[in-house]
Amino acid sequence: MRLCFADTKSRRRAVGARAARRKHDNMKFVLVLCLMAAAVLAEDEKYPSKYDNIDLDEILTNKRLLTAYINCIMERGKCSPEGKELKEHLVDAIETGCSKCTEAQEKGAYKVIEHLIQNELDTWHELTDKYDSSGKWRKTYEDRAKANGIIIPE
Repeated sequence: MRLCFADTKSRRRAVGARAARRKHDNMKFVLVLCLMAAAVLAEDEKYPSKYDNIDLDEILTNKRLLTAYINCIMERGKCSPEGKELKEHLVDAIETGCSKCTEAQEKGAYKVIEHLIQNELDTWHELTDKYDSSGKWRKTYEDRAKANGIIIPE
């Protein structure tokens, strides 16, 4: 009888140990699932990249196209799908240091800024009056712009 009791006790311990391992394995699975979800959400924190291959040179050298984009973000005209996307994320990109920008978007931003400063200074001032009237962001980005070869005018 004692042997049977010891056997039952051992069996209970083994079943309890398996349940504890299963619970531990389930916790590991949940942890891995949470980490994967966090990674996916972090990836989603980037702005959409569907317009990353847009030909900026064509826009910047075509006065009609450039004016249409400027009118869009200045809220003076209709927006193309690309213009809507730009306008939708512009303030956030300025406020977050383009932290959600893809590499192509950040390079494109510098290209556009440089072009506007060198070739469309009145437009540049118009944009800064609307999006940086206090000059806060100018001060914030001045060193970063210089590092990219851009001198931001007063």
